[in-house]
Amino acid sequence: MKICFLVSGGLGINILKHFHKLLSIQFVMTDKSSQEIIDFCNLVELPLFVGNPRVGKARLFLKNKSCDLMVSVNYLFLIDKEIISTAKNLAFNIHGSLLPKYRGRTPHVWSIINNEKFTGITAHIIDEGCDTGDIIRQVTTPILECDTGSSIVDKYKELYKQLIHEVLEMYSSNSIVLRKQDNTKATYFGKRTPDDGLIDWSWQRERIYNWVRAQSSPYPGAYSFYLNNKVIIDWIELDDYGFDYSIPNGTIVTNSPIRVKTPNGLVRITELRNPINNIIVNDKFVDI
Repeated sequence: MKICFLVSGGLGINILKHFHKLLSIQFVMTDKSSQEIIDFCNLVELPLFVGNPRVGKARLFLKNKSCDLMVSVNYLFLIDKEIISTAKNLAFNIHGSLLPKYRGRTPHVWSIINNEKFTGITAHIIDEGCDTGDIIRQVTTPILECDTGSSIVDKYKELYKQLIHEVLEMYSSNSIVLRKQDNTKATYFGKRTPDDGLIDWSWQRERIYNWVRAQSSPYPGAYSFYLNNKVIIDWIELDDYGFDYSIPNGTIVTNSPIRVKTPNGLVRITELRNPINNIIVNDKFVDI
């Protein structure tokens, strides 16, 4: 079975290393920031295209190349028809949500932020849209109260392998049955950047809890400001310490431990990435 991989990031290298031992990989495409993938391909001498392939930029590389199957994992770029047509029989992507929910980037992070109790992964046909192709198979996994964005990805590392194996087996046995996505139920969430982690202390504390854990280390982190210093917060707990509703949101009610007032109760900060010195009770965290 001749196969090609379009991969990026940690999930991409994990899949590439696993299937390199098992399949005849014809070529790989990745982005400029995925150095581990670039180094691995150079080491094992896999044909490699690096960069944005759209609007004909990969045409010369793809000339005289073909594969039976194309697999996309965590690939940063939308894949146009010229690239899709390189696969003779099947081109599919593994997306980190239960499509049609959470189309777009970092769906696992958004799922935690939005207090979902389950997430999952979807194998779907690659078309020219953004995660819009027919569904091949889906796998569901729970989001636990202690899960972070990083811990969900750790679960995905094994789930992605298993799902790709299942799709390859279905392909080999000619048993793939496609299911159209219901576009009336589709949701889309966009790319996140480190600047998107700012905490709004007027949110309900449950949302702040999800906001913090979704982005905790090794991700860039949720943050606020104290005395004009950026403070990155990696973990909080909901706290039953008493409070006065009239106190402004973001007020530091105690400093050891650090308890902060929100509209519906206090949160206790238990993990900070950068220490704060001389925290004063009744001062405020602010969202400047």
